[in-house]
Amino acid sequence: MSSGVSNPKGNSEIIRLTDAWKIYKMGRQEVKALAGVNASFAPGSFWAIMGPSGSGKSTMMNILGCLDRLTKGHYFFDGQDISTFSDDELSDLRLRRIGFIFQSFNLIPQLTVQKNIELPLYYLGWDARRSSERAQYLAEQVGLAERLNHRPTELSGGQMQRVAIARALANDPQIIFADEPTGNLDTKTGLQILDLLQKLNENGKTIIMVTHEPDIAAFAQYQMHMRDGQIERIDGGIG
Repeated sequence: MSSGVSNPKGNSEIIRLTDAWKIYKMGRQEVKALAGVNASFAPGSFWAIMGPSGSGKSTMMNILGCLDRLTKGHYFFDGQDISTFSDDELSDLRLRRIGFIFQSFNLIPQLTVQKNIELPLYYLGWDARRSSERAQYLAEQVGLAERLNHRPTELSGGQMQRVAIARALANDPQIIFADEPTGNLDTKTGLQILDLLQKLNENGKTIIMVTHEPDIAAFAQYQMHMRDGQIERIDGGIG
């Protein structure tokens, strides 16, 4: 089993983990969710992180997305060591440079589609007109231009996931993290969402997706297989 570097092209990188450990204490036991991982991801790449329950794939996603922090080791984001960032600094990094897509959509039911998409822009301090124009543009990009005034409860699962993608794109992030993005969708709708993610990747977005389904992972350029907190192997690659 290897914990080796995961940037097959070996050139530029947007993320790098160096001897990354995440250890949880459960009573007297220690659970090594990440065990000395070394990994790097090139800008514009599309990754699927896979593995059985307890393999460390969800921990990897949380660390990479700055939702959690390492116990020890280093995390470089676009060349900057963010391992010692404060909670506020990590929050600002997420707000400005990262987009998230979740299996459960995480939309606010009281808000319209437009207001859900605008939410990150509110925290960035955008004025109402600029935010509205951005939300309308993104809704059109994901095929929801006619649904801006609807609320999530009036949408299908696929439409809610499209709203979540538009919201993830609001801040024009460098990286999009997708946690089981098709998990609550039927097969046909899931394929439509994956097609949309591929198009975003073709337009230059780095995408890192967690999935347990090989047919979903096949849409990614690279598949990182994890086991026992380490990288077991990496499949894929184009050219």
